[in-house]
Amino acid sequence: MKRTFRQNPKPPYDFHEVTGEQVPARHDGLLYNDRIYDGLRADDGSDISSRTRHREYMKNNGLTTMDDFKGEWEKARQQRDDYFTGKRGTITRSDIERAIHQLQEAPRK
Repeated sequence: MKRTFRQNPKPPYDFHEVTGEQVPARHDGLLYNDRIYDGLRADDGSDISSRTRHREYMKNNGLTTMDDFKGEWEKARQQRDDYFTGKRGTITRSDIERAIHQLQEAPRK
């Protein structure tokens, strides 16, 4: 019979025998993290059930994931906020009045 021991992480660092109910399930980190790809298919039915297949599919179809745009969305949000609060690029009523006046005063052909 196999016996399992766990070391106490605090002093005196002694070992305690672990019974079957206390033994945690073993998960291999790499394999466990790839489970998200199990049976995964693209909208067109292509098999993308592994990281490699997914990466190849994305490359072949000119696609990317959202993590490739790190910082871009924050920058765009700041530009939108600046626009709507009148800090930069906002078209005001006086801009519209000036454009209408220029069009009315322009010589007609």
